[in-house]
Amino acid sequence: MSRLFTTAIASTFVFAFGASAAIAHEPSQAKLLSQATVSEATAQATALAKVPSGKIASSELEREHHRLIWSFDILTPGTKDTTEIQVDAKSGKIVSTQIEAPGKEAAEAAAEAKEKGK
Repeated sequence: MSRLFTTAIASTFVFAFGASAAIAHEPSQAKLLSQATVSEATAQATALAKVPSGKIASSELEREHHRLIWSFDILTPGTKDTTEIQVDAKSGKIVSTQIEAPGKEAAEAAAEAKEKGK
């Protein structure tokens, strides 16, 4: 019984330590916001200028490829595609524009959810 208890405690510690280490690597939204020099509203206006008839479906401030970016998924009337526009959160310049079909968008969301679950 004592060995079983020790194993359970050790397993709990390893799980807790692993989870906290994974969380420590992801910066908090507050920390990311403190590093951004371009506001979400300004970045959003820049993104919508690229897709004038679009509507923002989602937005996120994230670090991607060592760059702090505002990422916007924009829906356009008359199409099922999503335009993803990334705006540099320090310079305000568009760094990426991608048009994603609905199937690719769903696969990307599933991969992101799986990654966050690790």
